[in-house]
Amino acid sequence: MTSTLQPARAAEAEKRPGRWLALSVLVLAVLLVAVDATVLGLATPYISEDLEPSGTQLLWIGDVYSFVIAGLLVSMGSLGDRIGRKRILLVGATAFGAISVLNAYATTPELMILARALLGVAGATLMPATLALIRNLFHDPRERSLAVGIWGATASAGTAVGPIVGGFLLEHFWWGSVFLINLPVMAVLVLVGIRTLPESRNPHPGPWDLVSVVLSLVGMIALVYAVKEAATHGFTWLTPATGLLGAGALYGFVHRQLTMPAPLLDMRLFRRRGFGGAVLADLLTVLGMSGLVFFLSQYLQLVQGRSPFEAGLAELPAAVGAVAAGLVAGRAARRLSVRVVVSGGLAAVGVALAVLTTLGRSTGYPVLGAALLVVGVGAGFSFTVTADVILSSVPRDQAGAASAVSETAYELGAALGIALLGSIVTGVYRGFAGPAGTPAEAHESLGAAVQASAEMSPHRAEALLTAARDAFVHGLQLASGAGAVVLLATAAAAWFLLRGQKLEGAG
Repeated sequence: MTSTLQPARAAEAEKRPGRWLALSVLVLAVLLVAVDATVLGLATPYISEDLEPSGTQLLWIGDVYSFVIAGLLVSMGSLGDRIGRKRILLVGATAFGAISVLNAYATTPELMILARALLGVAGATLMPATLALIRNLFHDPRERSLAVGIWGATASAGTAVGPIVGGFLLEHFWWGSVFLINLPVMAVLVLVGIRTLPESRNPHPGPWDLVSVVLSLVGMIALVYAVKEAATHGFTWLTPATGLLGAGALYGFVHRQLTMPAPLLDMRLFRRRGFGGAVLADLLTVLGMSGLVFFLSQYLQLVQGRSPFEAGLAELPAAVGAVAAGLVAGRAARRLSVRVVVSGGLAAVGVALAVLTTLGRSTGYPVLGAALLVVGVGAGFSFTVTADVILSSVPRDQAGAASAVSETAYELGAALGIALLGSIVTGVYRGFAGPAGTPAEAHESLGAAVQASAEMSPHRAEALLTAARDAFVHGLQLASGAGAVVLLATAAAAWFLLRGQKLEGAG
C-alpha cells in the first residue's frame, strides 16, 4: 500500500505553495515586454517630430531593440540556467525600468538609439526566464499547461493593451509617457518577486562560453539586419555581405555547441521531432502573420482615419480570442491531440488571412473584427500548445535555453515576415501613380503621402491620397494572401511533424 501511494504523495509534494502568486509576477514581466513592443509604433511620429532623426536613424530607433533581443535571447536564457533564473529576471527587470527612464527623456536620436539597444539587453533576460521558471514552478503537467496558457494569454493581452494605453497617453501627454508606464509595473514585479519566486538553475552548468555568446549575437543581429535592409533598401552589396556574415557566425555557433562538453545550447534538442516541429511552427506562424500585424495599425489610422486610441480598440478582438484560446488550449490538446489543435489553429489563421484579401478602403468593421477574432483564437491555440511542447521536451535544467530558442524563433519570424511580406506592401505601394507634382517622398510610405498632401491644393491632395491609399490597400491584400499561403502550409507541416506528440499527463 505504501509503495502505491508514494508517487501520488511525491507528486502532491511537488505542488509548490504560492506558485500561482509567483506566476502573477512572471506574467507582469511578459505584459511589460509585450506592451513595450507595441507602443513605440504609435509614438514614432511624435518622436520623429521632437528629435528630428534622419530616415536611417528612425529605422534604427524602431529596429535596434528587436535586433539586440534576437541576438541575446539564447545567451541570456543559458546564463539564467547557470546563475539562477530568479536572479537574472529580477536584475533584468530592474534594468528594464531604469532604462525606460532613459528612453523617455532621450534628447537626441543617438541617445534614443542607445537607450533602445540597452532596453533590448534588459528585455532579453525577461522572456526566457519567465517561461523557464514556469517549467520549474509547475511540476504537474496539467497545471503547467494552464500556467503556460495564462503566460501566453498575458502576452497576447499586452499586444492589445499597448496600443490602447499608448494611444490614450499620446493623446493626453508627451511621447515619453509611453515608456514611464513601465516603472510601476517593474516596481511591483521586483518587490513581489523577491519574496515569491523560487530560485532555480542547472546544477551542473559548465562555463558560460563567451565565444559562443559573441557568435550568437553577431549571427542573429547580422541575419536580422540583412533581412530588414533588403526589405527597406533592396539588394545592395551590403545586404548579402551582412547575411553571409550572419550565416557564417551562426554556423560557427552551431559547430561549437556540437563540440563542447557543456554547450550554451544543446543542439541535440532539435533531433526531437516535437521540439523541432514546435519551433519551426512558431517561426513560420509569426512570419505569416507579421505583414498583417505590422501594417494593420497604418491601415486603421491612415486609410480609415481612426485615432491611435480607436485603432488600438479595433485590434482588441485578436487579443480577446488569443486569451480565451490560450486558457483552454492545454485541455483541448489532451482531449484531441497536439497536432489537431496546432494544425487546426494555424489553418484557422490562414483562412482568416485569406478573408482579408478582400479588404478595401471602406470595409466595414464587422468583417475585420471577425477576421481578427479568428486570428487570435487560432494563434492562441497554436502558440500555447507549442510552448508547452517545447518545455515538456527538455529537462528542467535546460528550460532557460529551450525557452530562449522559442522566443528567438518568434523574433526571427517577425523580422523575416516584416521583411518578406512588408516588401510586398512597399513594392506595390511605391508604384502608385499620383497627380502631377507628387513629391518623391510620398512614394516612400503612406504617412509621407499624408504629410505631402497637406501642402497641396484640395483637389490634388484628394487625388494623391486616393491613389496612395488604394495602392497601400492592394499591397496589404497581397501580403494577406501570401500570409494565408504560409499559414496553411505551416498547418500541413505541423500535422506531420507533430504526429504522435502528446502533452505530459495526456491519456
